[in-house]
Amino acid sequence: MAKQTEHVHVCSPEGNGIGRGIALALAAAGARVAGGRPHVVDRSLRWPTKIAARGGRAEPFVCDVTDGVAVDELVAEVVEEFGGLTVLVNNAMAPAHGRLLDVDEASYRGALESGPVATWRMMRACHPHLRGRGRIVNLGSAAGIRWDPSGTGAYAAAKEAVRVLTRTAACEWASDGIRVNAILPLANSSTMEEWFRLEPEAAQGYLATVPLGRLGDPETDIGPAVVFLCSDASRYITGHTLAADGGQALVR
Repeated sequence: MAKQTEHVHVCSPEGNGIGRGIALALAAAGARVAGGRPHVVDRSLRWPTKIAARGGRAEPFVCDVTDGVAVDELVAEVVEEFGGLTVLVNNAMAPAHGRLLDVDEASYRGALESGPVATWRMMRACHPHLRGRGRIVNLGSAAGIRWDPSGTGAYAAAKEAVRVLTRTAACEWASDGIRVNAILPLANSSTMEEWFRLEPEAAQGYLATVPLGRLGDPETDIGPAVVFLCSDASRYITGHTLAADGGQALVR
């Protein structure tokens, strides 16, 4: 990735830490980063300052990715600001945790709208600007391929829909010069830290299922996987799901 030639939109770079880590890793690799949040917010985000401190450039954009019109306007704004768009990273999604009898319909619909539906909207809106040499990385979850997804079924279903969209776009847009891949990240975050604090026994049991024995760092473990999928080093890889999870998931 050459300095000042890659124009990236990462949605959302603040969020739970993974998007922010990806944005920082891409910026370190030379990308100019634009970021949107899954819901409307002001421009007082901290991640652009962190990127600037490392010699990169980043701009925050206001967007509700559950609004199709807002998505189209966002993409137009990003292209106008940066002069182009070569990489799209879709990270936004509202949570929908709990057992199937406990998850309310509003939460499930929210996960679908902010996850696979928003991913579909964003990919379609960015498609004309990505033709020729574009790369898309969508974030899935290993929750969708566990032998027992109890307690995460609604969330996992939405994330698996993202993976199907990823594979489909990879096949349909290969002739357009666009590569599309997915990652399944397992990283530390404020949510994970809170879980380890409140339920240390359960959390440690979960950690024991990770062969490398630790949670990933959003910037130094997850970010480089995305950088790889956006680089020429992966130019023959598309439609693939890469688990960046310390060996926890078995992707078939």
